[in-house]
Amino acid sequence: MSELMKMYETALARKENPEEGSYTAYLYEKGLNKILKKIGEETTEVVVAALSESKEDLIGELNDLIYHLIVLMVEKGITPEEIEEVMAARALKQHNLKPERRPVENI
Repeated sequence: MSELMKMYETALARKENPEEGSYTAYLYEKGLNKILKKIGEETTEVVVAALSESKEDLIGELNDLIYHLIVLMVEKGITPEEIEEVMAARALKQHNLKPERRPVENI
């Protein structure tokens, strides 16, 4: 079993059987807004690490982001298999370059 699958299985287990003192169980207890807040924070940390820190720091931040994304998947009932199905379908696409978005003119 891959480390990603182990992380998913652990997150699922914490959702189904919360353990006292578990950070993952804490996130589920606090709910979707807390999980989304953490994903936003971790995404920003990935960007900062990519721009100014070492490869090891970036890898650590990517791991943190992936962990929080897995917690979100479990919270929303999304399985790794569903993600892999979409990946496989998208891998079949060729010449799928989309045009750049128009600049925002009014906020």
